[in-house]
Amino acid sequence: MAVITAGERWPDRSLRPALEDLLGAGALIADAHAQGAGSLPAEASAVQAAYEATPDLTRAIAARACGREPAATGFAADVAIATEEDSCTVVARTGP
Repeated sequence: MAVITAGERWPDRSLRPALEDLLGAGALIADAHAQGAGSLPAEASAVQAAYEATPDLTRAIAARACGREPAATGFAADVAIATEEDSCTVVARTGP
């Protein structure tokens, strides 16, 4: 399994590390590890630890630019929806 976090390029062309991607990756890694995925590389362990050290994902995301922007345009509820855990039983898959 490969989990890759991304980021965001801002209008001034600078890059913003994406906390929401990091925490989402941490959730995936934590779940895979709990299901017996085996030992983790140090980087994956660090990402998992960041996720596990975040007691309230909605609050953490809402406090950052990625959460403030939707709230400023009337979509604050979308942040709560986006940070729901274990709310879907299907996942997108590519390939045959």
